[in-house]
Amino acid sequence: MPRLSSRFAQLPAYPLAHIPARKRELIQRGVDVIDLGAGDADLPPPPAAVEALQRAAATPALSRYGFNLGHVPYREAISGWMHERFGQSFDPLTEVVPLIGSKEGLAHIAFAYLGSGDVAVIPEPAYQAYLGGTLLSDALPHVYALRPRTKFLVELDELPGAVADRVRIVYLNYPNNPTTAIAPRDYLERVVRWCRERDALLVFDNAYSELAFDGYVPPSIFEVDGAREVAIEFHSLSKTYNMTGWRCGWAAGSAPVVAALSKVKTFVDTGAFMGVQAAGAAAIASYREFVPGNVAVFRERRDAAVEAFRAHGFAVESPRATMYLWIPLPDGIASAAFAERLMSDEGLIVLPGSGFGAGGEGFFRISFIAPPERLREAAARAGRVLAAMRGTAK
Repeated sequence: MPRLSSRFAQLPAYPLAHIPARKRELIQRGVDVIDLGAGDADLPPPPAAVEALQRAAATPALSRYGFNLGHVPYREAISGWMHERFGQSFDPLTEVVPLIGSKEGLAHIAFAYLGSGDVAVIPEPAYQAYLGGTLLSDALPHVYALRPRTKFLVELDELPGAVADRVRIVYLNYPNNPTTAIAPRDYLERVVRWCRERDALLVFDNAYSELAFDGYVPPSIFEVDGAREVAIEFHSLSKTYNMTGWRCGWAAGSAPVVAALSKVKTFVDTGAFMGVQAAGAAAIASYREFVPGNVAVFRERRDAAVEAFRAHGFAVESPRATMYLWIPLPDGIASAAFAERLMSDEGLIVLPGSGFGAGGEGFFRISFIAPPERLREAAARAGRVLAAMRGTAK
């Protein structure tokens, strides 16, 4: 057999990779499965997006190669929304790049800025695309554990000097998956200042900017003075519009940074289906009508999940953003063992914190992607396993 590369050998297992097969096996056995693993809502996308996709499918011109330019009205919709939502202006042709979901862009940006010996700061736990892009660029990940001590913020001033001098990319994601942490404005200002002082690229993953509650309004990194010099921001239609499988996102930033990502993409893809981009433009146009009601559904689910998991023995904080609960486990109960017991004994799928890396140990994540009654049932099942494992631990 041909030998695999050393870069490939460094890639860890993806935390969701084994779940579809296990879920199918449980269902075939007649188990009532509750899947709260992926951040994949069961809610419908905007009707306007569905209708636009139907029209686009019957438009031959939109079935041709989009190449890097893609569907210009989608670029224009992105630019208009960024200005309306954040007060930030981006040229739709030079400062925006359509993506096949934000994930690929988050990984591919590393190909433009990292090489052998360079360092990327990777939060842990975090979205695996950050680590994947870094390793496949032959660069060195410096993992920073997100823990309650720092309110799940990456404190760059804590990096060793020898590491800080080699940092070329800093990956940040706030509102954060999976910890649900939010970043105060003064923190973002410190991060931008740090990156400017070291000429490091700040890769800001803002996929959850619209899933926020209780009056909290997540910012764009570009609302911070000086960010244009060092940052690129990633957005997705996946969470905001319940369009995870459509694979439609974008990045925005200064023209040189966007051009670098665009050049990488010309060598690895020919753009998302322009019909999906047309649907993306329609989704963005429906923002004012669609998003508030969608967020209200998630707020109801969040409240139901928080109340139910607290009632069954878990110390849960109510998140101000995202679609997750990041739930601590008692000392002595490993997250992977807990998640496995939930799946095998109760048919409940969650993600163990350790699946996101060692920094996530001691927690597990649920997605509130099911109706309130199913979330309550999930909490009851989790409470039974917690009680059983506590008894065994004693």
